[in-house]
Amino acid sequence: MQREFKTISKNSIPEALAKVQHYRYLNQAEEAESICRDILAVDPEHQMALRLLGLAITDQFTGAMADRHSEARSCFEKLGSAYERAYYLGILHERHAKAQMRAGHMAHSMLASFQRAMEYFDEAEKVRPAGNDDALLRWNRCLRLMQSIPEGAQEKEEFEFSDAPPLLRD
Repeated sequence: MQREFKTISKNSIPEALAKVQHYRYLNQAEEAESICRDILAVDPEHQMALRLLGLAITDQFTGAMADRHSEARSCFEKLGSAYERAYYLGILHERHAKAQMRAGHMAHSMLASFQRAMEYFDEAEKVRPAGNDDALLRWNRCLRLMQSIPEGAQEKEEFEFSDAPPLLRD
């Protein structure tokens, strides 16, 4: 027996979005992701669903190679607002760095992810809506997290990295 996904109605999208938020608050990112996919099946360009799908995917980051970094990036790159694109791409890199930190990855990879996040937050700051300081708050958090990485670990890894063969330095 062939089974197919059932299609929700466009009229149910607002309620479905509320459920996405609810499941994210409950740390049930997989449930939130599934609902976002149902919304996007009906309205592929739905901005809130794209944003929430990207966030639900980043909620699942563990610092492993299997993290779906490019899939979340694709969601955020489809956002119509230059501010939202930059801001959420910054969130993507920040969450990637935090997942690496929790997983105990080397400092240089975390630092690179935090630096990339801060570049996006800088970009978002330039085009932010009046009175919206979210990008500044995220930039500051990244800097604080970077400063929490012991300098000895950073220097040791920078030394090890600089001794790597040229192919690995790029």
